[in-house]
Amino acid sequence: MTIASIQTDRAASAKKERSGDHLRIISNQTPRQDDHKDMMGGEDDNARFANVVLPHLGDAYALARWITGNRADAEDVVQDACLRAFRAIRSFANGSARAWVLTIVRNTAYTWISKNRPAALVVVDDLEAVETAQAIPGDPNAATSETALIAQADAARLTAAISALPIPFRETLILRDVQGLDYREIAEVTGVPIGTVMSRLARGRSRLIATIGSKEP
Repeated sequence: MTIASIQTDRAASAKKERSGDHLRIISNQTPRQDDHKDMMGGEDDNARFANVVLPHLGDAYALARWITGNRADAEDVVQDACLRAFRAIRSFANGSARAWVLTIVRNTAYTWISKNRPAALVVVDDLEAVETAQAIPGDPNAATSETALIAQADAARLTAAISALPIPFRETLILRDVQGLDYREIAEVTGVPIGTVMSRLARGRSRLIATIGSKEP
């Protein structure tokens, strides 16, 4: 399922953001190789950073903004994440660069939130226990109905509804339906089993549908 209206809007926004000042600042502040002369062997760290991390700054910023809900906070998160990525660049094992970068961004965002907005963090196990207890068995075709209703929602209403989701559901929905990662990549980024990814995605979509449906005229 693709959130068409959001994805189109985000694509245009991402193009604009990639040329924005905040991305230029981040890319221009790559740590200098002179500071790491004591590191031995291997590919030049700056070149590796440029090849692995910089192509995914747009997605990194988008994920950080969805998690933090704030442009300035997202910029801080991405800045810190870039520093973390540079320090760890030699540990990248030539897998999915995008997933590797988004994992660092996601973890950095959670660290930032734990320090600055601890009340915003949801205990995922408790949240999912409540969701399970409140779940109403649906018919096998429910997903098709959800997809159709979400696709018909206008971008502003959809954005507000997604932003209102608890962070674990929100990030899963964004990684899957906006950024197009598969279940395995999402599991890698969020550090949970694929089954949990699927559960969070289903519950996030259900909550999204409930919010959108309740605001239908």
